[in-house]
Amino acid sequence: MTDAWILDAVRTPRGRGRPGGGLHGVHPQELFAQCLEALVTRCGFDPGEVDDVVAGNGLQAGEHGDDIARLSVLLAGWPQTVPGMTLNRFCGSGQQAITVAAAGVASGAQDVVVAGGVESMSRWDVTVGAPTIDGANPALRKRYPTVPQGISADLIASLEGFTRADVDTYAAQSQRRAQEAIAEGRFDRSLITVTDTDGTPLLDHDEHPRPGTTVETLAGLRPAFAAMGAAGVEGESLTFDEICLDRYPKVERIDHVHHAGNSSGVVDGAAAAVIASPEWSRRQGISPRARIRATAAIGSEPIIMLTAPGPAAQACLAKAGMHTGDIDLWEVNEAFAAVPLKTIRDLDLDPDRVNVNGGAIALGHPIGATGAMLIGTVLDELERRGLTTGLVTMCTGGGMGTATIVERI
Repeated sequence: MTDAWILDAVRTPRGRGRPGGGLHGVHPQELFAQCLEALVTRCGFDPGEVDDVVAGNGLQAGEHGDDIARLSVLLAGWPQTVPGMTLNRFCGSGQQAITVAAAGVASGAQDVVVAGGVESMSRWDVTVGAPTIDGANPALRKRYPTVPQGISADLIASLEGFTRADVDTYAAQSQRRAQEAIAEGRFDRSLITVTDTDGTPLLDHDEHPRPGTTVETLAGLRPAFAAMGAAGVEGESLTFDEICLDRYPKVERIDHVHHAGNSSGVVDGAAAAVIASPEWSRRQGISPRARIRATAAIGSEPIIMLTAPGPAAQACLAKAGMHTGDIDLWEVNEAFAAVPLKTIRDLDLDPDRVNVNGGAIALGHPIGATGAMLIGTVLDELERRGLTTGLVTMCTGGGMGTATIVERI
């Protein structure tokens, strides 16, 4: 076994995930291809030497289909000999892509792999968005009658006693931290400008943040999932709320506290990183920025769905022989405000070391790309602060969690 080094990481801005967003007109293949091109420019390696390109994607249909990793390789003008593989672990797809790359390098099977993810949510087909994640299989639905993620988040809040004020306070903090990070240029190292095919700049900044957001302004938003909770899948006897109460009978009712302002934003974006062996990196004369110390992925109960970041982080720490106190900075994906709040509580974390530059509530969550973006974000901030270790953990659809520990070199 050898180390898996991170040589560099880049990401696009997050564009608003709607037709008027700055990246809506850009094909998702192009977003990932521009990340590949940027890494070659920054690191100076020959793309023909890359053993594989791995991309996470949460849709894998339509414009995101037909193995978007391979198609992006071709669109970027890389040699035809470079393969590409696309994988799906829902929201953790981009993080899982980097884990796969690290495993290939650490095992000695590969020398250099480029990995990341992409999601153009504004270009999702209108048929996307079924309320359950079960592949429309009645047999699976009978065993695990899953509910929409927003209702899972409200179930977590109900179990944990998180009030509307709690989740709104967290959301306002995410916005404030993101605005401070943007004003101080903390994202600049990883951020690339997305251009049109003729080189015209299209977007060079994150579009989703809402500066000036306060608890008071958030208080005016209606709960997003109350009506949905009172409904259910056509032909099924239980509503979504009733499914939750049946599985968790100690909860008297589902307190619907999440809304658009304290949930992750719908955005477009892509990210990628170069993962290489020490031997290959030295031959190329490329200095590493960090190494991947450990990774983990676990499953969790699929109705509540979003509780796995804490256990995934604990599994990752155990593999590394580390404890929570050994981690300088944490990135816990803000799928919904209750998710980082529960992770902080479960692991007894210092909130001042978690999502220090805001998170997906403020910046947005381009499903397949977010995990790769967060790895670059925590690495940039570790360097800025002169710190050493960061841990990224995420919840995913279907009840899973992913985690990665990066250590600066």
